[in-house]
Amino acid sequence: MNNENKKVRWGVLGTANFGRTILPAMQRCQFAEISAVASRSLESAKAYAKELVIPKAYGSYEEILRDPEVDAIYIPLPNHMHIGPAKQALEAGKHVLCEKPISLNAADALELLEFSKKFPRLKIAEAFMYRYHPQWIQAKKWIIEGKIGTLRMVQVFFAYYNVDASNIRNQSDVGGGGLLDIGCYCVSSSRWICDKEPERVIGLFDKDPSFGTDRLASGILDFGNGLQASFTCSTQVAPYQRVNILGTHGRVEIDIPFNAPPDRPCLVSLYPGTHSAQGQFEPTESQVLGMDICDQYTLQGEAISSAILNDEPVPYGLEDTVGNMRTLEALRQSNESSAWLVL
Repeated sequence: MNNENKKVRWGVLGTANFGRTILPAMQRCQFAEISAVASRSLESAKAYAKELVIPKAYGSYEEILRDPEVDAIYIPLPNHMHIGPAKQALEAGKHVLCEKPISLNAADALELLEFSKKFPRLKIAEAFMYRYHPQWIQAKKWIIEGKIGTLRMVQVFFAYYNVDASNIRNQSDVGGGGLLDIGCYCVSSSRWICDKEPERVIGLFDKDPSFGTDRLASGILDFGNGLQASFTCSTQVAPYQRVNILGTHGRVEIDIPFNAPPDRPCLVSLYPGTHSAQGQFEPTESQVLGMDICDQYTLQGEAISSAILNDEPVPYGLEDTVGNMRTLEALRQSNESSAWLVL
């Protein structure tokens, strides 16, 4: 099918501030356009539409789902409001791209997966945008090519500082806290690089005494056969993020793994080496690659829209989502029991 001039017409549920980053990036897609936005307030929707140059605005979610000129729905709503609207969008015959995490627990993610099977021609995906960035693709390419020998360890750190009580990330009853907000990236990237599900996990959390949310969370994922991942995420330490991937003959480092800037090159580095006759590690010539300037949200929108136009599977479906949610939930349970939890 020649879809060179076709575009997926996206509708947006809600007027989240986050959308001010995502939607302009999607508007630059070759295969996507933002056609409409809906809010529970028509006034709010109209103001948002005017600001972001979106043609249509609706005062309810139901109206946008009834619009025959909307092909797909993007859901940037708060974490606890993902499952219901995703189901409603599928029932209305719309494809779905939903922000992470897609649910608050594994059971809801699995329920959505089973529900989506009733609509085999519709695409649904969780918005883990980092996987579309060339720095991650290059990192995984090096690993597959054996540039660092046998993969042994993935180490991830992701943190920011936010103590605003009104911020939804600090509200425990709606899925706030570091694990769901950014720990989901730590777990997702570890599973993606290791290319398998962990066999057991252990978690250690510290909760904010006022918010009741996890403000510091660490975990170890055991993938078996000597392959591990560890991570720390926090909502109350100095902002920082980094990924290191280590093997028997080298390591790969990603400087800005998740909030990759769209206006300058991102760096991904390969530090290979050999082992001397005495068993010592001896570094060889490293490679530091500056990726072409790109916007990972544009790349994500392009990939999902292309899958819709060509009726192909989305790059990462809900089976992956369920695996991620199971691991996140196991980490929470492990913290509560102070013990390893077998998946």
